[in-house]
Parts: sequence; C-alpha cells; structure tokens
Amino acid sequence: METPVTPAANHPIPVHPGLPLLGNSLDFVRDPLGALRMYRRLYDQDDGRHIVRLSVGGRIQQLVFRPEDAKQVLQENHRNYGRSPAFQVLKLFLGEGLLTSDGDFWLRQRRLSQPAFHRRKLAILAETMIQEGYYWVEQLSAVAGSQPVNISQSLMDTTMRIVCKTLFGADAGQRLNQDLSYSLEMVNYLANKLLIIPVRFPLWVPTPDNLKFKKATRLVNQLIYGFINARRQTGARHDDLLDMLLYAEDADTGERMSDLQLRDECVTLFMAGHETTAVSMGWTLYLLSQHPEVLQKLHEEVDQVLGGNQPLTVDDLRALPYTGQVVQESMRLYPPAWIMSRLALQDDRIQGYTIPANTSVLVSPYLLHRDPVQWPDPDRFDPDRFAPGCDKERHPFAYIPFGAGPRLCIGNQFALMEMQILLALFARRFTISAPPVSPPGLQPLITLRPKQPIRLVIICR
Repeated sequence: METPVTPAANHPIPVHPGLPLLGNSLDFVRDPLGALRMYRRLYDQDDGRHIVRLSVGGRIQQLVFRPEDAKQVLQENHRNYGRSPAFQVLKLFLGEGLLTSDGDFWLRQRRLSQPAFHRRKLAILAETMIQEGYYWVEQLSAVAGSQPVNISQSLMDTTMRIVCKTLFGADAGQRLNQDLSYSLEMVNYLANKLLIIPVRFPLWVPTPDNLKFKKATRLVNQLIYGFINARRQTGARHDDLLDMLLYAEDADTGERMSDLQLRDECVTLFMAGHETTAVSMGWTLYLLSQHPEVLQKLHEEVDQVLGGNQPLTVDDLRALPYTGQVVQESMRLYPPAWIMSRLALQDDRIQGYTIPANTSVLVSPYLLHRDPVQWPDPDRFDPDRFAPGCDKERHPFAYIPFGAGPRLCIGNQFALMEMQILLALFARRFTISAPPVSPPGLQPLITLRPKQPIRLVIICR
C-alpha cells in the first residue's frame, strides 16, 4: 500500500543546485527559457509540490509554476509583495514610474494616470494609430515582392511614430528616432545584464556599461523634459497622453504631477508602448508566416468587414474578433514580459511552504502560457483558444501577458488596440508567401525579443 504524500508544510522548499557565488545565474546567462523549462520538468510535480528555490544575481528567488500561486502573489496577497530588487535596476532609468514605484506613491500615480486610458480617450488616440497604420502599409507596399523585408525594424519605426504622436503629439523625426531607439536598446541590454550578474559596480564607477547607461539616460531626459517644458510654457492643449497627464489632478488635494513625475511616467509609457508592441507584432506576423490556414481565416474576416477600400474605424474593431484572437494567441506563445519578480515584505505561505521575508518570488508568464494542464498541446499556435466561451475551464491567471491584479499594465488596452489595428491593415493589403528560411531564435532580455530580426517575404494581395 502506498504511503500518501504529506503536505508540503513539513518540508523545505526544494533547492536547485548551483555554483558557489554564482548560484544559478549561469542557467539564465546561457539559456533563460531553457532553464525555466528544466526547472518545471524537475520541480512541477503532481504530488502537490510546484516550487523551487534558486539563487540568481546573488538573490534568493522562489519560482512558482501554477496559476493559483501566481494569483496569490499578484492579487490575493499582493500587499505583501513589493517591487523586487530587480526593479532597482530599471528604476535607474525609469525613475518612479508606474512600473517601478510602490506603495502609496504608486497608488496616487495610478489614480492620476488612469483617466488617460479611459475608453473614450483611447478612441481619440486610435485615430493616430490608424493614420500611422496606413502610412506603414504604404511603406511596405513599396518594398513588397520577392525579397525578405525586415519586419522587426519596420515595426520598431512604426510604433516609434505612434508612441511619439500619441504621447507627445510629435512626429518621430530623425534625431528623436535615433536617440530614443539607441537609449531604449541600450537600457534593455544593460538592465538585463545587471539583473543576472551577482557583482555589480555602482553607477558612479566609470565602467563602459555605466557610461553607456548614463548616455542613454541623458539623451532621454533631454528629449522628455524638452516636451514637458514646451507644454508648460505655451499652455496649449493637445489630444495626447502628455496633455492628459499634465492636467491630471489628485481628487483629494488638487495636486498635479511634478516635472520629475511626468518625466518618469512618460519614459515608462514610451518604453512600454514602443518596443513591446513592435516585438509582439513581429512575433504575430512570424507565426502567421508559419500557419497559412490561420492567415487565410484572418484574410476572410478582414475582407468581410473592411471590403476593398473601406476605411478602418475604431468601431470596426468590435467586428474583427478573430483578428484580436490572433494577437492574443501570439502573446500567449511570446509574452513580452516573460518573467516578473516580487519581493516578500513579510513571511508568506505558498502551498504550505514558507516564503521568507526579503526573498523574491518569480512568476513566469512564459511558463504559465505553456502549461499543458491549462493549454492542451501548448506549443501549437491556435487563435481559437480565445474564441468566446473557450476560457470557461481555464484558470484566469493562466494567461497574464500584461501582468495581473492591481498592477495590471495600465496600457494593456492601448497595446491590444494598436496591434489589432496594425494587423487588420496588414492583412487587408498583404499575404506572406513563405515562412522564413530559419527561425529567428529567442532573446529573453527585459522583453522577449527575437535573436535575429524577423524577415518575411510579403506580397501585395
């Protein structure tokens, strides 16, 4: 007769063996996603144990695997979990924006920023997205044909124009494009490096990485403060996010954001609204290149709703559900935020195990989105997973591309709307003749990027 498994409360959290000083950091340097899959294979057990303790970047981290545990950390007991030390690296660049701030300050900033993302406000911003979407497909039409197009770069340029106009009401001129692109690229690489290595030099030490980081921050500050100062001086009103943030008032005190607070929120929104959207759209088009049957179904929906030359409007988006499902399924397989970390402020219990105060809990959307219990045949690209009613048996925290709980990304509807618009306009005009010769590979930095630019052969329909 088999002895029943005892509750986890009597056992320490399993520890994955690592190297002296380095701990498990090398796993994340060599192949972060492969390491996550290995940890799940070894420690996500049917006997009720779904957790492992790691040492990454000199910090103790508990990795959980199940949506119910993610829910406890991100929602049910969220007050016990603050931004982990990993966010201190991003805070060097983003300051006290919504992504990195905590406590009462975060709550105040969230309340001040929330009205800017009201559905009525988003409908105004959508007009800019549509205009830039048309400009994008016209540019692609000029290079469509038998030669592969660098879709990754094309989308980076397009989302740069969209975020510049929706955030600042400005065109992405050459200097603006180059400086911001350089800065965001540099921060992505350097922040990821700082998160993994156990020994870090203070920012005042003039290492090559620190000097690059300071240059990137200086360029962004000059640009952002330039926009803020111009608005302060002229007092002119605009239908953009900066205007909405500039005039947002605290309901209790009537206070508005300082220039520093505006800077931090603008940089955060810019970083989230530019790169993550471009990367997610790139993965979406890559997946469509591999699945002509999905692309055909997408063409049929877009043709039925938009016809030949009918202009796309915001109201049309509700009549394009499959287009939205394609975006959602792409973000399931390639979530831009592939891992997130929270610091336990006090001891907590997960599955009966003690999570010690001042240690971190890792939640990986990449793993949650590929959990075979929640997603049968999880590596298969199938937008019908998101058809109406298909989520009835699925745990709500099995799909969290924008995070979850009170700290759900404030711009999630903005990003989904932008991607749906760009995808609909692309599908109406183009088809993809063949998949790439070789997969672009995965590069998990702060966001889940392709290792090589995605190049596709696109043909005008």
